[in-house]
Amino acid sequence: MSHSISDAKPTPGVAAPTRLASRRLPKWSPLAIAAGAIAIGVGIGAGAGLSSHIQWGLIALLLFVVGSYVITARVEGRRQAKDRVATSLIWSSFVLAVIPLYSLVQTTISKGVKVLDGTFLSHSMNNVLTIQPGGGVYHAIIGTLEQVAIATVIAAPIGILTAVYLVEYGRGTLAKWVTFFVDVMTGVPSIVAGLFILSLWFVVVGSAPASGFAGSLALAILMMPVVVRSTEEMLKLVPNELREASLALGVPKWRTITKVVIPTAVGGITTGVMLAISRIAGESAPIALLVFGSNLINTNPFHGPQSSLPYYIYQQWQNGNDPSYSRAWGAALVLIAFVMILNLVARGIARWKAPKR
Repeated sequence: MSHSISDAKPTPGVAAPTRLASRRLPKWSPLAIAAGAIAIGVGIGAGAGLSSHIQWGLIALLLFVVGSYVITARVEGRRQAKDRVATSLIWSSFVLAVIPLYSLVQTTISKGVKVLDGTFLSHSMNNVLTIQPGGGVYHAIIGTLEQVAIATVIAAPIGILTAVYLVEYGRGTLAKWVTFFVDVMTGVPSIVAGLFILSLWFVVVGSAPASGFAGSLALAILMMPVVVRSTEEMLKLVPNELREASLALGVPKWRTITKVVIPTAVGGITTGVMLAISRIAGESAPIALLVFGSNLINTNPFHGPQSSLPYYIYQQWQNGNDPSYSRAWGAALVLIAFVMILNLVARGIARWKAPKR
């Protein structure tokens, strides 16, 4: 009996004892359950005469969640079944969120690509009848680029400096009021920003504005709180050890901010600015109030009406005929591509400027 049980050698001709292990479903089981749920959902939808494929999908999602719980509970137990149900609900929510996005992009591409060519991108609507094919979106692209660029030049420095104040210097009543007004501005509707600039223009100038610059001022109001919030969060992520090390070497606080804090967070700050640009690129209400829109190419944002992509889409859709609808879908596709390019640029800059380990 001096030898432990673990040291005992197996007797020849007698099967070795097997280890006790909990039963587990194979790794491919979620895919099998999903395939079965889809098949049953399609069968139920077709048998019940449901014409919408969305209803078929919802039935399949419900069957997938229920099936995951029942099968996992019988094989692995209720505790693992609850975990599997939570995972299934997360995946189902992801699918439900992606379906409308996919439908939107697919519809825009299928309808917008019909008119999207070199002529559409290089011509305006000057001397083009709305009931006839032809024309283009060149003047709206110029207007959007100029208006967004001016708004960025105004809002980005103010927003970044405000965030620096709140994170590095903001203490007391003033900082609380600044934070409060930033929160309020975050929820201001675009039409309110346009009305504010319109009334301010009447007070200062005495006449209604008709220029891309007026629209840029309204867009800057919408852009500033987004820049402040994103920059503030990026500056808070900078480790305090970096600030303390710089200050311990006798570097002034303002120089620590400009040489240590901001360079460390510049990737996130740039990403926030790009996302803010994407946010204002699709605004049409301030443009309708302040810029008025135009069918002509106007490269001067400080004088005369000027178009933009969102207002061009609204204008063409309002015409109410098939050629105008096609131009509206084409402009929507150009706007989506513009926003997508901005997001890709933001991701590239964030990866490029990310701290190297």
